Amino acid sequence: MRVLLVEDDENVADALTTVLRQQGNDTVSVCTASETMAVLDGIDLVLLDLELPDLDGLEVCKRIRDTSSVPIIILTGRTNEIDKVLGLQAGADDYITKPYSVHELRARMEAVTRRVCRCGTPSPEHRPSCRDERGVATAGPLSLDPRSREVTLGGRPVPLTRKEFDLLAMLMEEPGKVHTRKDIISRVWDENWYGSTRTLDVHIGALRQKLGSYHWIETTRGVGFRLGAPSPVS
Repeated sequence: MRVLLVEDDENVADALTTVLRQQGNDTVSVCTASETMAVLDGIDLVLLDLELPDLDGLEVCKRIRDTSSVPIIILTGRTNEIDKVLGLQAGADDYITKPYSVHELRARMEAVTRRVCRCGTPSPEHRPSCRDERGVATAGPLSLDPRSREVTLGGRPVPLTRKEFDLLAMLMEEPGKVHTRKDIISRVWDENWYGSTRTLDVHIGALRQKLGSYHWIETTRGVGFRLGAPSPVS
């Protein structure tokens, strides 16, 4: 598992990094909010301290959650109940107060990653897309309900045409996978489609515009498209 440790105390960071690596984790350690957002891609779990030199950890947690569903465990010396409530409301999956044992931390890490795996196994190179018991797919703030054929972004409805919905639904099934143009046209339109592939480009462009960012749908030149996510605002 690739773990991002966000801790500004060098001694604590060094000791915890050693423990995490001994447990078999590929660990990246940073000490600021700006570094956190810069290295977030490909991370499977975030361990987040709240006392950072450039930005409060609660705000960092919100920014991560705005664009990613990666599990977040807050590790902090803030022991007040209100701090825990605010941390969970900011999007954290768990909240551990210092001091804590490495055994408790490992158990908490395993627990939150098990919850993610029930939704769907995250791609090692991409943010995970999950489905709940109703079949609703989510990728960060983006949500798609196949039964009602409704799409929301950050809780706000995104009106899509039938083909735009079908196209987005296909991309959200496997966010890390590049879908070829041929496969997309065959499935969203028809396997015997003989029209111009320009039709696909038009629908991709419309989707990007309605989702508010070019980066929601990434282009792999000469191959096709895959679900992405816009870069967080720093």
